[in-house]
Amino acid sequence: MAGFRTDRVGALLQEKIGELIVGGKIKDPRVDSLLSVTRVEVSRDLVYADVFISGCNKNLSTGVAGLKSAAGFIQAQLARSMHIRVTPRLRFHEDSGIRDGFDIIKKIDALTEEHDGRLYSVE
Repeated sequence: MAGFRTDRVGALLQEKIGELIVGGKIKDPRVDSLLSVTRVEVSRDLVYADVFISGCNKNLSTGVAGLKSAAGFIQAQLARSMHIRVTPRLRFHEDSGIRDGFDIIKKIDALTEEHDGRLYSVE
């Protein structure tokens, strides 16, 4: 039952943090509106929330650094909008999963072009 609550709080945090980023509420110039929250993992006791950030730009690490410095502001905004007893402390992390996926697709495309679109089977 505790897993269900942490999942709901995580989904709500993901939505609210995403709104703050896209809405331009975070005034740090390192935080780009193209950053997105891919997932939020909340601890069982709801004290910590690991927020994973992804972006299509090459300045993902500077964007995450900007979010880390604005974590207090973000947490205060979440406390005002969410109706839970304790707002989790936010820890931001880079999530390069989407970028890695695009890199794999590029490599597969390069291999198929190299072999003229023919796929070889190993017998």
